[in-house]
This record gives sequence, structure tokens and C-alpha cells, in this order.
Amino acid sequence: MHHLKRCTYRFTAKFMVINLSQNRNLKLFKLISEVAQKNGQSVFIVGGYVRDLIMKRKVPTDIDFVTEGNGIELAKSVAQEISPSLKVSVFKTYGTAMFKHNGLDLEFVGARKESYAEDSRKPAVEGGTIEDDQKRRDFTINALAISLNHENFGALIDPFGGIEDIKAKIIKTPLEPSQTFSDDPLRMMRAIRFATTLGFEIENSSRDAIKKEAERMKIVSKERVMVEFNKIMLSEKPSVGLKLMEQAGLLDLLIPELTALKGIEEIEGQSHKDNFWHTLEVVDNISVNTDKLWLRWAALLHDIGKAPTKKFVPAVGWTFHGHEFLGSKMVKTLFTRLKLPLGNDMKYVQKLVKLSSRPISLIDDGTSDAALRRLLFDAGPDLEDLFTLCKADITTKNSSKQEKFKKNFEYVAEKIKEVEEKDQIRNFQPPITGEEIMELFNLKPGREIGILKEKVKEAILEGVISNNKQEAHDFVLKEAAMLGLKP
Repeated sequence: MHHLKRCTYRFTAKFMVINLSQNRNLKLFKLISEVAQKNGQSVFIVGGYVRDLIMKRKVPTDIDFVTEGNGIELAKSVAQEISPSLKVSVFKTYGTAMFKHNGLDLEFVGARKESYAEDSRKPAVEGGTIEDDQKRRDFTINALAISLNHENFGALIDPFGGIEDIKAKIIKTPLEPSQTFSDDPLRMMRAIRFATTLGFEIENSSRDAIKKEAERMKIVSKERVMVEFNKIMLSEKPSVGLKLMEQAGLLDLLIPELTALKGIEEIEGQSHKDNFWHTLEVVDNISVNTDKLWLRWAALLHDIGKAPTKKFVPAVGWTFHGHEFLGSKMVKTLFTRLKLPLGNDMKYVQKLVKLSSRPISLIDDGTSDAALRRLLFDAGPDLEDLFTLCKADITTKNSSKQEKFKKNFEYVAEKIKEVEEKDQIRNFQPPITGEEIMELFNLKPGREIGILKEKVKEAILEGVISNNKQEAHDFVLKEAAMLGLKP
């Protein structure tokens, strides 16, 4: 059997050659080839670079090289040849070394043979051949290698039919799929990510294996899972990956708050929309208009408060009262669990989820300027993003309804613009500062200052006074007198 594999590899290498003569990195590849020969080592380009080169996609700036020998030694020798001052980062545990050169991240590793224990995703590793190394790759389309060796420079080594799978747009594992996913469960997320970003199908036995092994995802660190998840979120059509995750049971493990939105209930002949499938539409809609990751996340989570707040009220029908407030609270729990950033990015998502229904409630003709000023104040610099989210939230298939909603939005946007020009609320800076109030009444820092500042803000938002210094000054004098303060 082993002998046959060798033949397949040689056969492929002989018959398919990648022309590297026009490649912008040809000079670098030639240099690596020379150094490897001097060292008595073999060297191959592997992984995503090869796949994207063959698919004529924009090739990545990180290139992986494998040698049947010591990867660290080869990296040091190549770096020395390019420039003696090049800094090489060595990761002894993994037997890898990398350095940066001309805007590229170059990584070198010795070919490896792997075996996995049941309870861990850390393999036992020993030295191996290029074929051993290809066997341990996740998918056939990533198990391609290009030889940089003198005797067959540019030869493509494709032992698992990766080229055919690229043509057929199929994601398939080189070895038995259940074993592949059980060994490293992150590969399940990677399969879905590649299917989403490349527009490929996951072949049936790999799909079944993901379903079967889904629970093993629990042993993978959340940070690594989220790297893949965010790549799905940043793809052209995130719903493709989210659907695949839902079908495999992975979404339920990761974000049960989302899958809890599935299903339609009917009471007294009244039903509501399926908020899960609606959410996926909203994420796709918003992705047409923004590449901002956290705005896409806000679209993903904008309705998560609907499952716990769902109620049937006779004579009214289904209600989701206060779902935005609960949803924005749930964001923190979810971000903490998924090890997502808990700083400004999370606060931004919380804010948009909380405000997601506000613009719609302002569509009424009788909306006061005060309500518009409050929205401006609360949304601040994120008002455009909030509007982008609200427009994406319109998923009705009824085109006249759709038109009506969009018109209504434009109307609110116009009114907001007018109020903003008049009152400059968006990046609200109090027209009178705490320091000025302290000076005016000869006060030390204390609660009175906070009370007066808050009263000024409220008076401006309510339209009692304009957003200018003189009116704010006169108003403070009046309010301070009621607190028994004199200038």
C-alpha cells in the first residue's frame, strides 16, 4: 500500500507543474531552493498559499514551507542568506520558525507525522515525509504542495485529488472524516468557514461526521473557535456558514441564545415570524452595506432578547416587550462566554442592540423634537450604524411594505438632520462645565455639581433651553437657587 502511495505522488509530480516564472515571489522561492540544496534538505510550499494560487484568488501574505528535515535550521539559513540582521522567531515546541520579509510572513516547519490521544487536540508528533505531512492536513484542497527542489522545481504534489475538488468546489478531508474532526475539532469550524468564504459544498460524509463529532468542539479554546466564526461573519454571505453550523448542531453549542429564536408558535390563529431565520436575513442584508465586524455582530444579536420576552396577550397578539433592553444585557454574558473583547467593541454592540427598535418608534408624524434629540444623544457617533442596522432589519417580502418602511426611515433621518443642525446634540458637550459651575458658586467637587450638570443636559434634550452657553448659565443660576446655592 505504501509503495502505491509513493507511485501516486511521483506520478502527480511528474505530470503537473505550476509555472512559477511569473510569480512575484520567484526570486525568494529560488533563494529558498538554493539554501535547501546547500543544506541537503528538501523544501515545499504548502497550505493556503498553494490553494489560492491555483484558484487564482488573491494570494495570502503568509507562506508556509515544509522540509523533510529540520524546519528551524532551514529558516535560520534562509534568513541569514537574505540578510544577517533578519530576526527569526523560533517555536521549539512546534518545531517551527518564522520571519518577516518584504511584507510576507514566512514560516518553516519540518514535515511531521501525527497521532492524537482521545482527550486532547495536542498530537504526538514525529518527523516524517512530505506525504506524511499532507496526510495530516485538514482538507484535500489544503493538502497540496509545490516542490521547490532542483530536480522538480514547481512540481505539484497532490496525493488526495485536491485539484479535482477545487474544480468541483468540494470540501473533503484527506483521511476518514470522523477521525479528522475528532483529532482536531476546530477543523469542523474550518470546513464551514471555507465552504462559506470559497462558495464550496461540504461533501456528505464530512457533513455527517461534523454532526456526529459536534460535541467535541467543547475541548477547543473559545478564542480559536471565534477566529473562525468571525471569518464566517466577515464573509460575503454569513448566513451560509450560520446555516451549516445550525444544521450540524454547532450553533446550539456556541450561541444557544440564537437557536432559541427558532420556531413559530400559533395561538388563537395568531402567529409570529421565525426570529432565527429572520436574524440570518438581517445579517446578510447588513453585510451588503458594511464590512464592520461588530456592526454585523449587532445584526446577529439584535433580537436575542425575543426568546425570553415572548408573550401572548389576548386581543393584542404576540409581544416581545423590552426585548432590546434584555438583549443588550445578554450581550455581555455572551461575549464573556465566547471570550470576545469586553471593551468598546462589546459596549458598541450592546448600544446598537438596545437602540435597535428606537428609530421605528419615531416614525409617527407627531414625534416630538425632544424624542429625536434623545435618540441623537443616545446614539451619538453611531447613529449612521444604527440606521444601517434598522434598514437591514426590514426583511418583509411584500415590496409595497418594504417601500413604505424605507420611506419612513428617510423621513426620520431627515427630521433628525434638522434637529441636529439646530441643537448639535450628536457629540454632546455640556455648554457649561463642572469646573465653571464650581467657580460660579465657589464649590468643591460634590453631588451638587453632578445634579446641576444633569439638569442642564435634560433641559437641552427636552427643548426647555437651547444648546448655548448663555441660556445654560442663566438656567444653572435658577436651578442652583432652588438648591440654596448663591453665586
